[in-house]
Amino acid sequence: MRIGAVARAAGVSRDTLRFYEKLGLIRPTRAENSYRRYAPETAQLVKYIRTAQKLGFSLAEIGASMPTVWSALDPDAAVAELLAAKVKIIDERIAELQGLKRELLNRVSQQCPMSSDYS
Repeated sequence: MRIGAVARAAGVSRDTLRFYEKLGLIRPTRAENSYRRYAPETAQLVKYIRTAQKLGFSLAEIGASMPTVWSALDPDAAVAELLAAKVKIIDERIAELQGLKRELLNRVSQQCPMSSDYS
């Protein structure tokens, strides 16, 4: 498939495909005329990348996990494991933010340390 066909099939721009290629997330071959040629499953891979991004995964995280997912005997289990790990990270971040919120609320009623009346 050429770049335009993959872009249409995956619902992304050609620039997005070039960017993913630059990051090593997708790898086209080059035809004799130097046009990029993509395997038919590239559109599915790009859709996977886009979905993972929407779920909060960075492109670096996606790139690091793709070999594991694509080579897994049970890709569903591999993805489920990644999702569970992401949920744990989110839970930890929520706990940190709740602690920060409590600290901020405690300080709302306190006098500003930069105030001239501060003792």
